[in-house]
Amino acid sequence: MKLLKPIQKYVETLNTASLTEERKSILQSLVDYINAKKLERQTIQLNFICTHNSRRSHLAQVWAQALAEYFNVQNIECFSGGTETTAVYPMVIKTLKNVGFEISKEGDSKNPLYRINFTINEKPIIAFSKKYNDDFNPQSNFAAIMTCSQADDGCPFVAGSEKRISIMYEDPKISDGTLQQKEVYLERSEQIATEMKYVFSKINT
Repeated sequence: MKLLKPIQKYVETLNTASLTEERKSILQSLVDYINAKKLERQTIQLNFICTHNSRRSHLAQVWAQALAEYFNVQNIECFSGGTETTAVYPMVIKTLKNVGFEISKEGDSKNPLYRINFTINEKPIIAFSKKYNDDFNPQSNFAAIMTCSQADDGCPFVAGSEKRISIMYEDPKISDGTLQQKEVYLERSEQIATEMKYVFSKINT
């Protein structure tokens, strides 16, 4: 299965050589976890967790699933959750659309559901804000990947997880209401995409 052409072209521009050795070291725990699960021929479940499940955790979920597809890493399911429920922030959706994801919105509630398509035939990624232990997410045999320090500090134990990994990202929320908002969200998305490209480039397929 191939990514949608605009996403494929975008991914090919991402330069993993730009990553520092410090970031590579941080990402190595995730590489090791995925490779260990593959060696055991087990389904890989990744749950990206941030406080509000509105920005960073969704970007990480979407890019991890897309980059797994790009590198043909099979039997992987990516999820996201928070320590509380809010909504997917609209600029996250706009940012993903800008690089080629095809996204449809269902409902007009305060917490709508989005279907995010990244291939022609693969089932879409389902995105909505929820707690990390929501019934939609895995309840056991998953890696809990903490994407913000607040969730990392406030959620010292993630029930059901077999591995806890901290990969922190600066919150693009700092740019909300400023002229730099679009640029900051694109930068954060690109950073996460580049790091997920590095991770999945290291997976034994």
